[in-house]
Amino acid sequence: MPRPGIVPPRSTTLAALAGAAALGLALTGCTSAASTGGSDEPTSGGTLTYASGDAEPTCLDPHVGGNYPQALVSSQFLESLVSLDADGTIIPWLADSWTVSPDGLSWEFTLKDDVTFTDGTPLDAAAVQANIAHLQDPETGSSTGYLALAKVTGTEAVSDSVVRLTLAQPDSALLESLAQPWLAIESPTALMRSQDENCAAPVGTGPFIVDSWVKQNAITLVRNEDYSSPPADAEHSGPAYLEEIVWRFIPDSASRYAALQAGEVDVIDNAQPDTISQAGASDTIVHLDAPRPGASNRIELNSGKAPFNDAAVREAFIRSANVDDAVASLFQGSAERSTSALSSVEPLGVSRPDLFDYDPDAAAELLDGAGWAEKDSDGYRVKDGVRLTVVFPVSTNQSIPAEQSLFEQIQATAKETGFDVQLTKLDLSSWYTALGSNAYDAVSAPYTKIGPDVLRILFHSDGITPAPSGYFANHAQVNGPELDSLLTEANQVSTGSTNGADADQRAALYEDAQNLILEGFYILPLYDQQNHFLLGSAVEGARALPTVSTPAFYDTWLNR
Repeated sequence: MPRPGIVPPRSTTLAALAGAAALGLALTGCTSAASTGGSDEPTSGGTLTYASGDAEPTCLDPHVGGNYPQALVSSQFLESLVSLDADGTIIPWLADSWTVSPDGLSWEFTLKDDVTFTDGTPLDAAAVQANIAHLQDPETGSSTGYLALAKVTGTEAVSDSVVRLTLAQPDSALLESLAQPWLAIESPTALMRSQDENCAAPVGTGPFIVDSWVKQNAITLVRNEDYSSPPADAEHSGPAYLEEIVWRFIPDSASRYAALQAGEVDVIDNAQPDTISQAGASDTIVHLDAPRPGASNRIELNSGKAPFNDAAVREAFIRSANVDDAVASLFQGSAERSTSALSSVEPLGVSRPDLFDYDPDAAAELLDGAGWAEKDSDGYRVKDGVRLTVVFPVSTNQSIPAEQSLFEQIQATAKETGFDVQLTKLDLSSWYTALGSNAYDAVSAPYTKIGPDVLRILFHSDGITPAPSGYFANHAQVNGPELDSLLTEANQVSTGSTNGADADQRAALYEDAQNLILEGFYILPLYDQQNHFLLGSAVEGARALPTVSTPAFYDTWLNR
């Protein structure tokens, strides 16, 4: 039985989830992703066209920055030391095996034999060292990878095939971190090029190679004919079946779906609720629902400055938000309301629906008690002549139209209580600038990381300090010694064991930490971070990786 208050992974509400809870993968619209008609035997060749609604990356090297659009495409040509299987167990990838010292401060990884990068450079211990150094170099401008490797203080080539990582403190999430695409292993020879050159065409060991990138149009990936390093859960060995992938960028949702219907593209991402509903009635389109691990999608309230440095005002804002009705009306069953800081695919997530009900009367009382009892002529609360304003920058690249409409509905219900919510729609660069300059009171900032250690990244006070890229993860600017202590201890309590006393202690610490976060009203949970892919009927064998739910096309073939 799950611990009281802990959300078990969803199992019955998503089709085909059995055996894929950690993957967060569901298939609807057809019987399965691997059987849509025609031959059952994989055939080699052909071009798969993928249409993304995410922002086009400014750099294809996920070490630089480290956002989800980079992970989507780089998962096709870069590989990690380890991966996850469908049960959430760490499995080999570029590393065949690993050991950890009793004190948790030294990890040794034994690499696969006879693996080379696509530029001919061998995969060896020195290559891994070069990647760790690249991620930790401030000049690289890494955020996700940099934060994940914060405890690694040194590396050593024990032999050509064994690399040792030395840590300042134990890190029970290290293997989960190393499984992420933002820490994928790149050719050390290629890393010696200029950053512009490496951004244009990173070099990995993966099943595909970056052949060309015509910006504002498409990235072309070609098959790596010498590929030899699939993860342990792959369906076959040797080169990929597909000869080529054309990765297009089509921002408009209706245009993406029309292209899929017309057969101009084979796969689309960022499917909107209306198109998901239409696809459900189709016998030629497959829906892959792959919610991301780590944090839920949430609105974070900036507790580092007024007005949300007052817990009562934070609670009042949350009680003013009618999220349940908005999710039900706008998402047409494609998303379920969350009341947790963690994704539903995280077994240790704590759900607290009692804290997030819509209660405008309670919100009004809270504001009265906090000194915001007066209203101006427009109906907004004022205190000492200052209006109760909430500056809310929205990334149009990361928030789909339905989500933007949800924010507008929250804006409307919060106005009834007296909040002046100022929504500003920004492109990704301007949005990052607003966050970096602390020019926000509320923000919805997606952050994907495997496992509950994402709580440490997002809510430990260390996360208020920016990484070398300028990015900081603690947008709620939570600064609490008790929470810091819980998150630090949970991160160090074990070296990632999943059974026994260590696992129980780790779960209890994360439960206490989540309750502090939720009871402090630092966030307004919305729903899982959404990954909805729609596939044409010719696409066979596609899956979402069990790591961060990016699509993987190594086992994919076209049944035309």
